[in-house]
Amino acid sequence: MLATLEYTVTAIVCLITAIIMQRIFIKERQKSVQASSVQGIKWFGLAIFTWGLGAMGNLTLTEILGSSHKITVYWGVFISLANSLFILLSLPSIEHANQRGLGVRLVERFSTKEFIMLYSGVLGMISFVFLTTSFTNTDLSSNFTWLIDIPISIFVAISLLLELNNAFSSRQMKFMRLPTTALFVLIIVAVSQRIIPQDQVVQFIDQEFWLIVGSISAISFKFLFILLFSILLYSWKFLSEKEQQQTLAQTLLIQNNKLKAELEKISLANESHLDTIKSMKMEMGVLISSSKVDLSTRQKEVLANLAYLGGKSSYSQVAQEMHISLDGLQTHIHQIKKILNISGAGGKEQLITFAKQNNLVEFQSISEAK
Repeated sequence: MLATLEYTVTAIVCLITAIIMQRIFIKERQKSVQASSVQGIKWFGLAIFTWGLGAMGNLTLTEILGSSHKITVYWGVFISLANSLFILLSLPSIEHANQRGLGVRLVERFSTKEFIMLYSGVLGMISFVFLTTSFTNTDLSSNFTWLIDIPISIFVAISLLLELNNAFSSRQMKFMRLPTTALFVLIIVAVSQRIIPQDQVVQFIDQEFWLIVGSISAISFKFLFILLFSILLYSWKFLSEKEQQQTLAQTLLIQNNKLKAELEKISLANESHLDTIKSMKMEMGVLISSSKVDLSTRQKEVLANLAYLGGKSSYSQVAQEMHISLDGLQTHIHQIKKILNISGAGGKEQLITFAKQNNLVEFQSISEAK
């Protein structure tokens, strides 16, 4: 009767919770939030669903089919191994700033598909050895088969304890270490209840009391697991939104500071440009006044060709296109600058500007084909 109650309550609560978590997973995935956290909801939901499925299987095997205790144990081991796999896959989604535990590092070393194949392959071979041994040796207790699952369950329990404590500490919720420790203790009690044969326990503890302890610990750690994950999920959600707001505020502040710095640079550049414009106006005034000076046809030809080839062409290129020597070209340039009263840096650009403003293109001797 006690086992039936345990299986019924576990099946109802875990299956309903799994359905709710599946809905949360779909909703969060549609929001395109962080992928690792969404995947964590999926794996936690599958772990809880596995418990519900296992409880339904136990009800079917014991109450409807009347299967032997050994078959029930085999089914329980399979469900527990599947549950451990899903919990391990969910651990990387538990976010915190501390160093990751061995369980998370082990999962992150492989892709999800690779880890599932590795987990299934290794434990499949171990299970085959244990099952073969238990079938051929009738003296072994059915609880011997639980030895397949015990090390994995303890490893998962320790990994879960470390990640939950680190996560709650990062969220300034250190008081949650008490329920996480209670979860670990309940898992250890449930594991111990599986492996220790009842015929040995009854020598020291009342059998009914031992069964009650096993049922209570089995139900309690599942419910506590669901409660802790729900708290973790919603604390992650609220803190994630708060962190996003803080991050957005910091990003806006940084962008604002950058814009201020760029504005200061632009202001300085504008002042520099204004000085340059004033200088250019003065130089243009000189050029305009110099435009009244008469130049020889050859000098006008040099200016027209220089304007045609542009400021990027060197004097040697201009001389080559005009089929004159570089010294001859530079002599003409020197004389033109002297006539136009041009000196200092930017003389070449001023000569080109003068040629364009005075429409000296008619004196260009370099053909378009060149």
